[in-house]
Amino acid sequence: MDLEEGKPIELSDKSLFDKYLKDYYPEISELTFTNLFIWKEYYNFKFIEQNSHIFVFSDEIYNKGKKPMNGSKDCIFFLPPIGPTPEKEIIKMFQFIKHLEFHRIPNKIINKLQENDLFISSNLSYIEDRDNWDYVYETNALINLPGNKYRQKRRWLNKFIEQNDFEFKIISEAMVEKVRQLQLDWCDVSECQSNEDLSQEQIAIDYAFKNYNELEIKGGSLFVNGKCIAYTLGEMLNDNTIVIHIEKAHAKYEGSYQAINNLFLNEYFKDIMYVNREQDLGIPGLRRAKEAYKPIKMIEKSIIYRRI
Repeated sequence: MDLEEGKPIELSDKSLFDKYLKDYYPEISELTFTNLFIWKEYYNFKFIEQNSHIFVFSDEIYNKGKKPMNGSKDCIFFLPPIGPTPEKEIIKMFQFIKHLEFHRIPNKIINKLQENDLFISSNLSYIEDRDNWDYVYETNALINLPGNKYRQKRRWLNKFIEQNDFEFKIISEAMVEKVRQLQLDWCDVSECQSNEDLSQEQIAIDYAFKNYNELEIKGGSLFVNGKCIAYTLGEMLNDNTIVIHIEKAHAKYEGSYQAINNLFLNEYFKDIMYVNREQDLGIPGLRRAKEAYKPIKMIEKSIIYRRI
């Protein structure tokens, strides 16, 4: 593979990615066209279509302070190949490129790799990447919040409903600027400009809003007194799971996070079995928040690298 042939991900590539992702449904949250497109500036993603697979990679991510397992500044960052036999393509790539790593590799690919003798003979190994494991929940549970384990969540939701004259609205292109204003306000309060991760997220969110219709994502919002106070964006990940990409709410309105999550799922996805709410990135507060919603499983991911 000649990486020089790699192309930046553009909106015009959506139909190609959608075809592959429909034929080879992913289980990890990173593999939707929306996620790849809106985060392309941070990762400097490029892609190549070859051997009936799409390969998404970055040759610049390790220049941003991230360190590869083998310590090489020339290391190439790859996501799982999208296609029929990603495990075989991963091994091939290690045979042709000296310094590379595959990230966000789910267990089903790890298991197949371990069955291949070339995995061991090529001096390959893997390490669990806990900070990037996805949290998966039952949709019905997040809508109905049943039983004692969701008691506090029900209290926050009911408090919001009782204390606010609110309106849930489906996000249309005409509403995007009003919703985007909440994001800008949220960023001011959270001091995004002094936090690199939040600054990069803001860029990704801007891409999502600017290309809202073309990306074909679903959006829901909450308005109180004509002002947007919460919003969320999501889409189908595979045939039985949706993925929530973004969820923000105004801290002034207690229970607003519980409300936007509940109403959005009930509006769009109540007949879908599972909700993937992405990873916690190792942030303690975010981990506690995601664990509090009682995931029924985690999508475990690993990094594949060559032992030195």
